[in-house]
Amino acid sequence: MYRFNTKGIRSKRTSIRVNGLRVPLLILQPISKPKNAPGVLWIHGGGYMTGMKEMAYIGRAADLVRNHGAVVIAPGYHLSLFHPYPTALKDCYGALLYMKKHARELGINPSQIMVGGESAGGGLAAAISMYARDKGEVNIAFQMPLYPMIDNFDTDSSRDNHAKVWNTRRNHQAWAVYLRKNAKKEVSPYAAPARQKDYSGLPPAYTFVCTTEPFYCETLTYINNLKAAGIPAKVDVYEGLYHAFDMSEPDSPAGKAAIKSYNKHFAYAKKHYFADQKSK
Repeated sequence: MYRFNTKGIRSKRTSIRVNGLRVPLLILQPISKPKNAPGVLWIHGGGYMTGMKEMAYIGRAADLVRNHGAVVIAPGYHLSLFHPYPTALKDCYGALLYMKKHARELGINPSQIMVGGESAGGGLAAAISMYARDKGEVNIAFQMPLYPMIDNFDTDSSRDNHAKVWNTRRNHQAWAVYLRKNAKKEVSPYAAPARQKDYSGLPPAYTFVCTTEPFYCETLTYINNLKAAGIPAKVDVYEGLYHAFDMSEPDSPAGKAAIKSYNKHFAYAKKHYFADQKSK
């Protein structure tokens, strides 16, 4: 059972409808009423198959509220066991549109709409950044796809990986459930962001990853592709650790280092990255 630390955070709940389905939203705000704050769509992990929006309390999303005064919207997107791709993508994009529409009343600066998430949530954050760029309805200022699940093909680090928490077997299973018969095919980059060919115009990015987890190679490739397209992008690499170590061991030396660096990079983004919204 999860124990959610709500200290320093006030929350409210609402829902939207996307393609006829109800999508619950958890909205986290600082205790003091936010004004002109960064707004972050934070997407939970779980291999697209499991997880819940309340995981925002135990991961890095809560840091953004407590330490930086951000407003976080965590969508309870439909999981892939009963709703394969593209339902989760459409759910999260609907939440992004909600954030833009209600930015002022939520205390969000419309020019600082950002996205982030862990693992599969990081994959959806990357996919939403691409989808939003191509749709042209919302301009995203910054993306934080932490150790993202973005490649449906095996890489040098996801092939023959037997690490704890996440490994090759679980990775293959999760992609098979999310993409069904297309799990090992060339799919849209909205389904598997590693399939992207055009990285131009995507938001600046920050992420971190460890060397022994399956997503090590795809994370570095993603950051390198952004850099090659002229997009500011940075990655921190932690040696010998396992997937989502910052959530499992936040008080370990490596966990503390990762969390400190993550907060430092978000503080920089808050100061430097803006994306004005187009008026209709």
